[in-house]
Amino acid sequence: MDKRKFLKTSGALIAGSMLSRLVAGERQDGRRTNWSGNYTYSTDHLYAPKTLKEVRQVVKRASKLRALGTRHSFNGIADSTATQISLANLKEMSLDQAHRTVTVGGGVRYGDLAPYLDRNGYALHNLASLPHISVAGACATATHGSGSKNGNLSTAVAALEIVTASGEVLTLSRERDGERFRGAVVNLGAVGVVTKVTLDVQPTYRMTQVVYQNLSFNQLENHLEDIFGSGYSVSLFTDWQGHQATQVWIKSRVQGSASKAAPELYGAKLATKKLHPIADHSAENCTEQLGIPGPWYERLPHFRMNFTPSSGAELQSEYFVPREKGYQAILAVEQLRNRITPLLFITELRTIAADNLWMSTCYHRDSMTIHFTWKPEWPAVKKVLPMIEEKLAPFDARPHWGKLFTMQPSHLQSLYPDLRAYKDLLREYDSSGKFRNNFMNTNLFGA
Repeated sequence: MDKRKFLKTSGALIAGSMLSRLVAGERQDGRRTNWSGNYTYSTDHLYAPKTLKEVRQVVKRASKLRALGTRHSFNGIADSTATQISLANLKEMSLDQAHRTVTVGGGVRYGDLAPYLDRNGYALHNLASLPHISVAGACATATHGSGSKNGNLSTAVAALEIVTASGEVLTLSRERDGERFRGAVVNLGAVGVVTKVTLDVQPTYRMTQVVYQNLSFNQLENHLEDIFGSGYSVSLFTDWQGHQATQVWIKSRVQGSASKAAPELYGAKLATKKLHPIADHSAENCTEQLGIPGPWYERLPHFRMNFTPSSGAELQSEYFVPREKGYQAILAVEQLRNRITPLLFITELRTIAADNLWMSTCYHRDSMTIHFTWKPEWPAVKKVLPMIEEKLAPFDARPHWGKLFTMQPSHLQSLYPDLRAYKDLLREYDSSGKFRNNFMNTNLFGA
């Protein structure tokens, strides 16, 4: 968009208010894309207000609007054919030690928040595999981290400040608002624009990370809970060949000096050098391993803040199945190994504790996830996803809201017992459907 066109659209939308415009990832033709480059947004109207007042102005004037976070979604959940709003300039952070909470602006990333908390003696209970994502966006999509006893990132939310469709400011808290709050935390960007998030914090802690190689899937038949419970956060990586996990990453809390890791874990051998989950990628981008103690926020993620996470140019899909059926789900997907492996960088298996948030992928059930990091070959991946979803259908697998799936809307909707209540909540705060887009209309309101 040239300067003249931008000033024209700004004036029409904001009636004279001076707002910053954010240029996110762009293709050579100037169109904006998501983080990995697989999705191109449908509008060049992107506003980056600097204050709550400016957010309210944008929301009031827009007829259609979607909030855009750090662009780590692989589908159209944050897209709009009209207007997008970025909260990237809202980066305030305020620690409340008396209540053990921290309140952050809608643009704060976990990589910004974690060092701030640690300097002040506090920590979060969980982090995702990469720290580059925003707090508000991750919680809105139930992005999760891992750990059999750890809830996903959204379970740390104690309160939300939201600008609703009318431009009014709504504050919802776990303490005061009960069911309404539980419906709004994993809001999928449809309740309103989240300008502040308040999170529970706890005293800071240190962790170690070790990696084991070549764990037979046979061990999961009787020891799945034991293996995933062998650390605070555990991830298994597989290419689906050889009936094994090629790597097992175990992240453990430590007090004082770390104990020496066992040389074997259910037959898997302790690695003696730092590894990347994808065999031919440099481990430089990964967080420290080899049992070396360090701060929680430098061990819980797989990837370091100032380095390219994962592979970079990639696609991602992820499915959440009941943990007690995890081994059977692995065997079901394994039947497609020769269709999957040629398109795959790596698959990660993780566990997450159940929660009570209406639209969370872990709603009312302890879960295991099957996460696919695909090569950027969408036409071929699009053909194999329905096969995977068919194999996982008997387990009522829920797809990650921000990743690629092909599941029929009617089936997806059947997986969420409180979907009707969630829709009622949307109608209450957004009766005109201002925050609904094609993703929402198709997947949650489509037949």
